[in-house]
Amino acid sequence: MKPNPPVPGTTPIDIAALIDNSKIGAFQIGLFALCGLCLIIDGFDVQAMGYAAPAILQDWKIDKASLGPVFGAGLFGMLIGSLVFSPVADRIGRRPVLIGATVFFGVCMLATAHVGTIDGLLALRFITGIGLGCIMPNAMALAGEFSPSRNKASTMMIVSCGFTLGAIVGGLVSAMLIPTFGWRAVFHAGGIAPLVIAAFMIFYLPESLQFLALRGGREERITASLKRIVPDLRFDGDVRYAMHEQVSKGIPIAHLFQDGRAIGTLLLWAINFMNLINLYFLSNWLPTLINDAGHATTYAVLAGTTLQVGGAIGTLALGWIIDRKGFVPVLVVSFLLATFAIAAIGQLAATLIPVFVVIFIAGFCIVGGQPAVNALAASYYPTSLRSTGIGWSLGVGRVGSIIGPVLGGALIGMHWSSASLFLAAAVPAAISALLMLGMRSATAR
Repeated sequence: MKPNPPVPGTTPIDIAALIDNSKIGAFQIGLFALCGLCLIIDGFDVQAMGYAAPAILQDWKIDKASLGPVFGAGLFGMLIGSLVFSPVADRIGRRPVLIGATVFFGVCMLATAHVGTIDGLLALRFITGIGLGCIMPNAMALAGEFSPSRNKASTMMIVSCGFTLGAIVGGLVSAMLIPTFGWRAVFHAGGIAPLVIAAFMIFYLPESLQFLALRGGREERITASLKRIVPDLRFDGDVRYAMHEQVSKGIPIAHLFQDGRAIGTLLLWAINFMNLINLYFLSNWLPTLINDAGHATTYAVLAGTTLQVGGAIGTLALGWIIDRKGFVPVLVVSFLLATFAIAAIGQLAATLIPVFVVIFIAGFCIVGGQPAVNALAASYYPTSLRSTGIGWSLGVGRVGSIIGPVLGGALIGMHWSSASLFLAAAVPAAISALLMLGMRSATAR
């Protein structure tokens, strides 16, 4: 159903209503593609160190433990980037922060290709992580703000699939480049690609229309973009745009706890923390534990791949279901299923086909559930706080991404059995399900 042409000077034009009542066209698809490409290269660069690590160890003749701090530095940098620069996007816009971060981490990746010491590698991975931490919150916020409400969740989650796809592409590209050109070629590729994408974004990426309307004085830019979304509209004379919210003044983080959002904010932080503990524990330790259960290395690697494939399929399926049933009921069921699936991995580890089935279910619910939690944050916060809300939710969650692998290693060092390890890993999923029930009243409020 097409919106009626507005009558200038009488009723302000509701941007959200226009987008909701229009079909998704080429303009929006192009924007979603650019956001998706940002996340693809984000996923590539986050995983690049893991793919290059064996070749670096061989080239520099160092032990495995030397790279432990390097891995942690990248994750810590992403945490800082999420916390510090997401509020900046709510002040100056999604577009400049997304482009700036993409250029920044592209240059850092190119610099990493020329590093020659562990200390230099550690410093560059931390700095690169700061840029990478800005990408997910802003790409998802921008994609959501150009999506009709009827399929907003699925659109954001499809775009977020780019991160997983980037990790997969990174493995394939690294496997081709390293044997012929060495590990530095991985970082050359990971640096050139974001700079090319940034060039396209400079010319083709629009700013959030809701953000422009909130800031005021950008009516011409808003009108130009709306005409590309709804070509039938005719604007004669001056046009006014309506927003059902006000600009948040003061410290952005403080506003996450105001106007009845405090409980929802704390719940989102806790859910992200619990889910990313699980996600990174499984991603890092699953192949090793499957190998220890007596399966060949090939099957151990395939176990990790199955987890990610389940996550990609889960992202697409959960987004479709959420648009019809809502975030809370779908994610409660998803995290409950994950609880039983993760616990079952340890019980079924010795039997190949059954363990792969429960690994797929765990990936579907845990890896696939993370983009849904990000999309929930994007839907929960208003335009003026959206990037801050997603970024801080992810930033707090990334503390869990650091704790998960470390805690798993500590429990393994204490000689816990696989069955006990996976029973322990099921606890955060169960807590996530309980916390998600609390989001029902928070979202209603």
